[in-house]
Amino acid sequence: MTDTSTLPFLPWNRPSIGDEEIAEVTDTLRSGWLTHGPKAARFEEVVRDALGVEDAFAVSSCTAALHLAFLAAGIGPGDEVITPSLTFCAAPNALLQTGARPVFVDVEPVTYNIDPAATEAAITEHTKAIVVMHYGGHPCDLLAFRKLADDHQLLLIEDAAHALHASRDGHRAGSVGDLAAFSFYANKVITTGEGGMLVGRADLVQRARLLGRHGLDSSVWQRHGTRSTAHYEVTAPGLKYVMPDVTAALGVQQFRKLAAFTSRRAEIAGTYASALTGLPGLALPAVLPGVEHGWFLYSVFISDTAPFTRDEVAKLLKDRHHIGTSQHFRPVHELGIYRQDLERRLAVTEAAARQQLSLPCYPDMTTQEVDRVIDALRSIRWTD
Repeated sequence: MTDTSTLPFLPWNRPSIGDEEIAEVTDTLRSGWLTHGPKAARFEEVVRDALGVEDAFAVSSCTAALHLAFLAAGIGPGDEVITPSLTFCAAPNALLQTGARPVFVDVEPVTYNIDPAATEAAITEHTKAIVVMHYGGHPCDLLAFRKLADDHQLLLIEDAAHALHASRDGHRAGSVGDLAAFSFYANKVITTGEGGMLVGRADLVQRARLLGRHGLDSSVWQRHGTRSTAHYEVTAPGLKYVMPDVTAALGVQQFRKLAAFTSRRAEIAGTYASALTGLPGLALPAVLPGVEHGWFLYSVFISDTAPFTRDEVAKLLKDRHHIGTSQHFRPVHELGIYRQDLERRLAVTEAAARQQLSLPCYPDMTTQEVDRVIDALRSIRWTD
């Protein structure tokens, strides 16, 4: 048996950066144009065309994309926006910045995506929009939420940070909502280090583009060579959220590899599923019919009846086997300024947050590293 104490630490996630990305960034640096310009425009174009959406705007982070989405949609004081609590705090934080109130609802027990029935029950006369999140890369029921939003004359906004290459019932994540936000953070399915993109209806994305460049009526790239750099008008009180070309250069090359990256993630997920099925107290992620999973996360769930808690399993993997894991997420309604007594207990959300563990699953993982994770989990005594 391998002495795992001598093995190097295996991180939960590691970005896959090749010579193509390095060459593209170098080309940008040598071009003399570093801010939002031709590379950002190229990145926007390829994402827009791949998703079949009307417009796309490359921004500095997914949080920026969400904030701009809410601003462009006219969400503000007095509005309620329904969102899952089993998510990162970015969307609720951005909502508070607009003066709106996030309304947290529970998730489904199979996919851990926001529950359509719970969402409909939470709609009031103050509801302005629904924010769905595609947990771990498994799209939510896009068509059900599109119908729900249309029936109640609400905006549908997709937090698609986990699901750039995922689809459900033939519809790509990010292509069904009025707006959708993607993340290119260092651990996402493709990365630009930091960065995001807002896509969707042309009128809303164009409004977001205006707000994301200080409210100026034209970008610096548009003014370059044809207009004076001082020849602009400020038509709205905007912010600075644009993606620079140095960052977009990474995105252009990473997006070319997205299908291959997702295929490798799916291969790893399949290996995990074959090897770990049947371990008592360990539940594996499900994939519903008609879904192409993005596999940003490979989530396992440690039952409350198992002899170890989730945190104990994570510590054992780290201390004994030098394997990193992560947890997604602490429920937002249990955090700081969001801590509140909800009218409805979010039982599935709270159980998932207590039981969920994200295993390493990324394109650069070797077969030996995948086997190492499997061997470590199988070595745990899952029964008393």
